[in-house]
Amino acid sequence: MRALVVVGLLAVVALVFVVVALVRDTQGKVGTAAGCPDGWPLADVTLREPKDVKINVLNATDQIGRAGDVADDFRNRKFQVKKVGDAPKGFDGVAVLRFGPKGVGSAHLLRAYFLNNADRMYDAQRKDDTVDVVLGNGFQQLATTTEVNQSLGDLGSPQVPAGSCPKPVDK
Repeated sequence: MRALVVVGLLAVVALVFVVVALVRDTQGKVGTAAGCPDGWPLADVTLREPKDVKINVLNATDQIGRAGDVADDFRNRKFQVKKVGDAPKGFDGVAVLRFGPKGVGSAHLLRAYFLNNADRMYDAQRKDDTVDVVLGNGFQQLATTTEVNQSLGDLGSPQVPAGSCPKPVDK
């Protein structure tokens, strides 16, 4: 009988500690818009389907017409190509993805098309959801569907850029 009383008393004390910890939790809103510091943008980390991704394709290579060819390839994969043009020449990397808070999930998907070899340039001040794809001299071709799927698995979920908070999920 004494053992039951002790176990019951310990259970009540544990329950009180749990309730107090939940009520006094100061980190409950961390990682949500409610816990976001003033002035920090809300980043949309929703992984998009290609048909919902808007891109501008820019050529920073020495090859004339490269942006147009790659833009056609993206259109064939159901992306919304908004602009095709040139960027300052001389970039030797594969690609640069330039995006703002509304384009975080879209840029994450695009990284897979470059097998995670594209540099990312996050601009917290950018207001649109379009991603600029700047092609460099190291670019050869976009990944196949199988390679994209494998790359997405390797990349995991989109991450919130530093200085931003995750946008609440619409229900």
